[in-house]
Amino acid sequence: MTDPVCVVPAGDTCGEGVVWHAAERAVYWCDINRFLIHRFDPETKTTRHWFFNEPVTTIGLTDRPGTLIVALGSKVILWQPANDARADFAHPEKNVPAARLNDGRPDPFGALIIGSMFNNVAPNGDGVEIDGPPLGGLYRVTRDGKVETLKSQIGISNTMCWDLVRKRFYTADTLKNEIWSFDYDVATGAIAHEKPFFADFERGSPDGSQIDSAGYVWNARYGGGCIVRISPEGHTDRVIDMPVGNITNCTFGGADLKTLYITTARGGDGPLERLAGGLFSYRVDVPGLPENIFKIDR
Repeated sequence: MTDPVCVVPAGDTCGEGVVWHAAERAVYWCDINRFLIHRFDPETKTTRHWFFNEPVTTIGLTDRPGTLIVALGSKVILWQPANDARADFAHPEKNVPAARLNDGRPDPFGALIIGSMFNNVAPNGDGVEIDGPPLGGLYRVTRDGKVETLKSQIGISNTMCWDLVRKRFYTADTLKNEIWSFDYDVATGAIAHEKPFFADFERGSPDGSQIDSAGYVWNARYGGGCIVRISPEGHTDRVIDMPVGNITNCTFGGADLKTLYITTARGGDGPLERLAGGLFSYRVDVPGLPENIFKIDR
């Protein structure tokens, strides 16, 4: 395995929401503070960009050709990159603008799991200091646009991934430096029996995560300059050092699902911080799993 490589020096303020679109053989990700979605084609090494009028935080695949599900700060929309068509779909977070949507992914059964946090982004994209009690929540958006609250009083909701048998759900509160595991009901999407999974790791705080085909969780460490691979038992398997400080999310891509694509944010203290905000790739020996698909009912 080689060192992580910056494949797109995007200069994102806060890159996030990375997803591998296998049908297009391309990577989509967003910049929360610049209200952008990017698309990178690894074959042609070209990148496209789309602007939105509020923060973009999550991107997911759907079962409708040419349509992605996207979380903005205030709502969830359906978006068609080819013609830039946008349609409102759901409004999970009721505390907007004091809180905003954050990390999310489709679950293995066709719903969208989306978290929220204090709104730390001003209308012009500038950062805002986080203050006050935890306002974040964890929500399930179903295929018909209905919303269920799974958990409340979260500081910064991050990490959405499931184990290999799809009955265990991992999620995190960045401010607490904790990743939890829950039993996950495959029929209803309900979560139960919260347990500590990975906490108090000394390098940074847990941001986004993805799982590989061996059941190990790859967790991006914001402020820690690394990604940590965590065993199903909650132990550190390995640490991948990154050249920048703020690591935000990751997913597996490429034809063999052995390329880990990694988003980053500016403001850290890594040895090559001029690359902060770029999209990175890292070759792994254990492949990931295909991206989950949101199933649309309307």
